Amino acid sequence: MTAPKKSLGQHWLRDREILAHIADCADIEPKDTVLEIGPGLGTLTAELLRRAGRVVAVEFDSDLARKLPAQFPGKELEVVHQDILSFDLSTLPVGYKVVANVPYYITAKIVNLLTNAQNKPATIVLLVQREVAQRLAALPGDMSILAISAQVFADVSLGDIVPAALFTPPPKVDSQVVILQMREQPLVKPADEKAFFRFVKAGFSAKRKKLRSSLSGGLGISKQEVEEMLRSANLSPDARAEDLSIDDWLRLASHN
Repeated sequence: MTAPKKSLGQHWLRDREILAHIADCADIEPKDTVLEIGPGLGTLTAELLRRAGRVVAVEFDSDLARKLPAQFPGKELEVVHQDILSFDLSTLPVGYKVVANVPYYITAKIVNLLTNAQNKPATIVLLVQREVAQRLAALPGDMSILAISAQVFADVSLGDIVPAALFTPPPKVDSQVVILQMREQPLVKPADEKAFFRFVKAGFSAKRKKLRSSLSGGLGISKQEVEEMLRSANLSPDARAEDLSIDDWLRLASHN
């Protein structure tokens, strides 16, 4: 077995039930093209090829990218040796799906890349650090910029928890499957996105502070102006950024 490289955050998962569960969460049909990010040894790739019409596997590790095609002769598998952050998603057909066991350190960048892409996938299924999966699916009271950025574009739900002991080598924390079902229409109109995220980023700029203070500092306006905006949007100046729903942020941005 090829040894995992710590520098690339590689942890091999070989449990067939878990691998099947990850693939099943994407609801793959024979007509589908699936983008797999970081296929590694090809254990998840095998599950995807059983279900999909075509799999495009983007692998950053040159050794793994070179070895992978020989494992699946005659299959509709295209292996691309590239960093996923520079991969051209427009080369994939409309409605493609993404399934991946991704390194923890790059999760947020991958989610942002896919949800903001011109050619967005229909479904994203990722195995990520459990804490990150739960942050992505958070509800008001526990929101973050990551949760809002994902939920504006997708309906987010959780799959199975995967204990660290099932990986080689075991990571320090458990993982969890997270499913992002992309919305036909984002919750924020493209024309309103800039203003919306300006308010969100300002609100989270001093997370422990109340909105009165964090928005004042983040937007460069007086606390009195902030209080007036919050009142207009029916929000308490004593609330904190993590308490607000996406609808709350939309109301707030519209009262600017």
